[in-house]
Amino acid sequence: MRRLMFPAAIAACMLAAPAVQAKDIHCNLKYNMEGGGAFYKRSTGDGVITCDNGQSMKVSIESKGGGLTFGSSKIVDGIGKFSPVLDIKDLIGGYATAEANAGGGSASKAQVVTKGSISLALTGKGTGRTIGVSFGSFIIKEAGK
Repeated sequence: MRRLMFPAAIAACMLAAPAVQAKDIHCNLKYNMEGGGAFYKRSTGDGVITCDNGQSMKVSIESKGGGLTFGSSKIVDGIGKFSPVLDIKDLIGGYATAEANAGGGSASKAQVVTKGSISLALTGKGTGRTIGVSFGSFIIKEAGK
């Protein structure tokens, strides 16, 4: 009987222990991008993701897609706000994009891109001349990888 009590006591303690829940973190992206094209659009840039738990990561960014679009643009000191995630690494990958734009001279841009349940709201100011409608991807990679 004593032999059965010890394993039963351990099992009871394991079931009674509170489950550790991961806490959502909130992260932002500061970035610079430049690019353009006719029919096929490609922009590249770099940035830094910082999170409220102290994590940060340097990233490279690429946006590419196609549609009826012409022009070029340069965004300096852009800002992005991610929806809450469990880990900064969840933010790496490809996001779906759709955009319509028209502008010349100094330009501003606002766009929301999505990757599954993660959204990224992007804003930025810069220069360029663009017009059109395009669809594609916004890709975030850890810098140097």
